[in-house]
Amino acid sequence: MKISIDIDLTPEEFRRTMGLPDVTELQKEVVEQFRKQMAAGAEGYDPMSLMQPYLNSGLNSMEAMQKSFFNMMMQQAGKTGDKDK
Repeated sequence: MKISIDIDLTPEEFRRTMGLPDVTELQKEVVEQFRKQMAAGAEGYDPMSLMQPYLNSGLNSMEAMQKSFFNMMMQQAGKTGDKDK
């Protein structure tokens, strides 16, 4: 038996229903602070040097995740191959 329930909520209604905190003011403050820092350092600003630490770790973690998925697929392929025999 399968039962489906559709609930039409806005993100704000969902947040309140789940009891999650309202972080819109915090988000606005963080974005404004980021803008101020970028404006203050606009002269000689190099966006690539700002993003470099995140790119390196992001690419390494993505590669590790791909290797992990590949290893899991190979293990599953070995298990299903045994069942066919």
